[in-house]
Amino acid sequence: MNEFSLIENYFNWDNLDLNALGVGDDCALISIEDNYQLATSVDTLIEGVHFPSQTSPADIAYKALSVNLSDLAAMGATPKYFTLALTLPEVDEHWLEEFSGSLKSLASKYKIDLLGGDTTKGKLSITINVTGIVPRHKALLRSSAKVGDVIFISNTIGDAALAWQQIQQNTQPSQNLLKQFNTPEPQVALGQSLIGIANACIDISDGLEQDLGHLLKHSHVGAKINLADIPLSKEVTDYLEKTKDWCLPLAGGDDYQLCFTVVPDKVSEVKALAKELGVQLNSIGVITKDTGLKYLKGLDQECSAYQHF
Repeated sequence: MNEFSLIENYFNWDNLDLNALGVGDDCALISIEDNYQLATSVDTLIEGVHFPSQTSPADIAYKALSVNLSDLAAMGATPKYFTLALTLPEVDEHWLEEFSGSLKSLASKYKIDLLGGDTTKGKLSITINVTGIVPRHKALLRSSAKVGDVIFISNTIGDAALAWQQIQQNTQPSQNLLKQFNTPEPQVALGQSLIGIANACIDISDGLEQDLGHLLKHSHVGAKINLADIPLSKEVTDYLEKTKDWCLPLAGGDDYQLCFTVVPDKVSEVKALAKELGVQLNSIGVITKDTGLKYLKGLDQECSAYQHF
């Protein structure tokens, strides 16, 4: 099977959006609606770095698209299109069928169209570039947090990091931990709903401490965080009781939850939104004038967040 047959058989889908010209030409063509801006992001997943070699093709596809959708969610954008660059050590039709089926299913769920990409031979890696739209000048940014804002995060953190740690220790993680690690659910609906409510927003991909730090730096503010208010699953809570290792939930990464700030007057709107969307939203601290990140009750260890190099 050559490159063109591979694309035709596994990645040439009918698009939902008739305003976009996708697979088949040298470039995709996109018509954008008035009073909207494009939001675009790209991420690469590499075997042995971002997922273990035994990971199923379905989970690899799901995570590759999901982590990109999380970036769109952090901006409040509506997913529209994506391109795929797929590097394979060999053409395995069973692998491709499972991979493309999972990718198509998730793309359909979030109504995002595949418009093209590239295939090549080499070590397994997946690069996805996503494009979404957001109302002009309404995108959620990292640079808009205000002193006095309440800091929220969605759902729980630390589950994926605990799963990855257990995998590296040759321990079988629970189904819940594996789900958070292999198939994280991007908070797309939450991000869109936060437009007009949140001042600033970022997705937690490299760990709460590092990503919140980016938000603070861009906004020229600081934060006080109460460790006791950080939402954790029972498994991560049990791990902390045994190890006191707060670095795992704070810096482990791979959470793909949203961290956002709102003025105190809008906290009631956040609570109503949590109920409406069925999403757990917890306040964990406040934005301060003094720069830097401080923990109430203190943190007696220095954490090292994930670094790409």
